[in-house]
Amino acid sequence: MKINGNEIRIGNIISHQDGLWVAVRTNAVKPGKGGAFNQVELKNLIDGRKLNERFRASETVERVRLDQKPHTYLYADGDMLVFMNSENYEQINLESEFIGDRAAYLTDGMEVQLEFHEERPISVTLPDQVTLTITETEPVVKGQTAANSYKPAILENGVRTSVPPFVNTDERIIVMTEDGSYVKRAD
Repeated sequence: MKINGNEIRIGNIISHQDGLWVAVRTNAVKPGKGGAFNQVELKNLIDGRKLNERFRASETVERVRLDQKPHTYLYADGDMLVFMNSENYEQINLESEFIGDRAAYLTDGMEVQLEFHEERPISVTLPDQVTLTITETEPVVKGQTAANSYKPAILENGVRTSVPPFVNTDERIIVMTEDGSYVKRAD
């Protein structure tokens, strides 16, 4: 689907310079002299390179649609992560580097979305939040609960996060998979 250069929004995936790029940041610029343009920061979906481009309203770019397929995370096999297609039960192996730091939040049986372009996996979307157990944290210091402060904690997957002072070891909490931040106690 062709779109004008000024219609590119954050999260759009476009075909540009013989590659697939996602718009990370956009800024509509209207200079005093000359025509308006859209300053777009792009990130290559294949190798992670970044690029800053100017797109005028008169330019057209190809917006790419990715196929989303539900998958279930099965297990880790060395540096490989094994996923199973929830529709046809085919398995796919992906390197843990493909997901990056977010791989620590994968648990057996977790439902994820894999995005494909021409049958090639491009990205993995994890659930926004996961429930994990705290394995280590400092005890509550008397008088510290009055201020809006956080203390360090280590989760069962080895990830470090910050939790409110009233949260203790062996409690289950909900954290964001995007950045590992504390959301709330699990019910």
